[in-house]
Amino acid sequence: MVKGLLVILISLVSFTLPVGAQQDSLKNQKLKEIVETRGQAEVTILFPGSRSLSELSRNVSVVSVNGNTVTIILSPLTIDWFLNQKYSYTIIEQPFRKAFSIVPARKILSDWNVYPSYPQYDSIMQSFARDYPFLCSLDTIGTSVKGKLVLSLKITGNAGNDEDKPEVFYSSTIHGNETGGFILMLRLADYLLKNYRSNSYVTELMDNLRIYINPLANPDGTYNGGDIISDPIRFNANGYDLNRNFPDPATPNTVRQKETIDMVRYMRNHRFVLSANFHSGEEVVNYPWDKWLTILHADNQWFYNISRAYADTAHFYAGPGYMTFLDNGVTRGAVWYIVNGGRQDFITWELQGREVTIELDNQYVTPEPELPLLWDNNYHSLLEYLGNALYGIHGKVISSETSLPVPAEVFIAGHDIDSSQVYSDTLTGNFTRFLAPGSWNITFSAEGYRDTTVNNVIVYDGQRTDLTVAMIPEQTPADTTMEIIPKIYPVPATTEINILLPGSFSGLVNLRIYDISGRLMKEYNTEYFTGIPIVTEIWSLPAGTYTIIITNNNIRGTVRGRFIVIK
Repeated sequence: MVKGLLVILISLVSFTLPVGAQQDSLKNQKLKEIVETRGQAEVTILFPGSRSLSELSRNVSVVSVNGNTVTIILSPLTIDWFLNQKYSYTIIEQPFRKAFSIVPARKILSDWNVYPSYPQYDSIMQSFARDYPFLCSLDTIGTSVKGKLVLSLKITGNAGNDEDKPEVFYSSTIHGNETGGFILMLRLADYLLKNYRSNSYVTELMDNLRIYINPLANPDGTYNGGDIISDPIRFNANGYDLNRNFPDPATPNTVRQKETIDMVRYMRNHRFVLSANFHSGEEVVNYPWDKWLTILHADNQWFYNISRAYADTAHFYAGPGYMTFLDNGVTRGAVWYIVNGGRQDFITWELQGREVTIELDNQYVTPEPELPLLWDNNYHSLLEYLGNALYGIHGKVISSETSLPVPAEVFIAGHDIDSSQVYSDTLTGNFTRFLAPGSWNITFSAEGYRDTTVNNVIVYDGQRTDLTVAMIPEQTPADTTMEIIPKIYPVPATTEINILLPGSFSGLVNLRIYDISGRLMKEYNTEYFTGIPIVTEIWSLPAGTYTIIITNNNIRGTVRGRFIVIK
């Protein structure tokens, strides 16, 4: 009897295991088919532990962690790796989204409750620049893999004082299927331009800032099906998550995508002091660091304060239930889940900017009838976030002897860590430093000058502190900086530049090249012969804008110019 029962049990086991394996195989095949036909698939798994989640995040697009559930979106590039890990997963079925209907562009501009076609989007962006030529200009950041334009609007008033304004940046829909921010950015541009001079706060923002708005960072993902939004995907045309594609020491072998390369070059050229990156999928404001769980940014309290203000303002205007995820609408990135290669950490670490990531809607694609509500919930917060750039310390670093701008590092001893210092601009000497309210001792350091510390600089909440710092040269005889600008060509350049100097500079000269943040990138001595250009290699420099300062010590003369490197 026992022997017969054993035979039955063995038979059941041998029958059951293949059925389970067959079910897994069918589910895996279904997942692959979804990815193949739609370009992505969404799955959930149980929280695997912090260490495993960190490894998971380096290889696939983790999009949310909510309690014990981890949500992942897979692309053709990541599905095989995911399946090889043998996770137990659940497929989140997404109905195929029908194409949004095309309506006249004038309806979009009047109601903002529909999504434009790609040609309409391009036309709307051009119309802003055409209709407001003294307030707005249109720039091209680059092109997508499929050749669609990645566009940016520059919006500012009082254009005659343009050089002295800090630059701020709003960018949306780096994930092509997160579309609410796309419309919000278009509507914000429209709102700013229409309300300049009639709205005092808008006028203050535009008169004191250069505001750049990039409504659509991933046009291939959004217009995945062509020129109409039908079934948008998170990834670019090559299947890459662009918000995991930025330079990051933790992911050194990542293949940089064209959209990323173009965006990095654009941001390096501008060095935005404040920025935000808009997403959907949750409702929360996420601030640095994304990649370090146990390390706080030096200005963590300031980051929390501006994030809290955004969420609380949204609470006031939206009412109960909106933007309450995690800490009532706010989180430090890595506390939620770790991200490598993200844009906000790249900007904050490498470019010394200050960026947050704002998740606007629990739905990836905000339904068209809900777009006006999304605007009502957020537009006060959008304006007030830009207003943060009006506050903090706004300074200028100059030479005590010539009053000319000095490219200097601006740091706070005992406070600044992990690249949280800022730099004064090489051409204007201007800098902006955001700090929590308090009294601060700020040190300025520049090559050829004595370090200068200004003690007890007071920062008030919601106020601007102006500061001019005159740095003393290490050698007392003053150089004569000539107003003559050296001739530098070609512009832009890729591998080398030619420099023609005034005839009086014949002889031994010193060349120093600084990036736009004021960091010394290259220095050497050479001999200049009148009429024969100095040839300087620049192939090793990253794409960006650079300042070159050339000094002839015999005549105590200095000239400076600017050049652009492209790759």
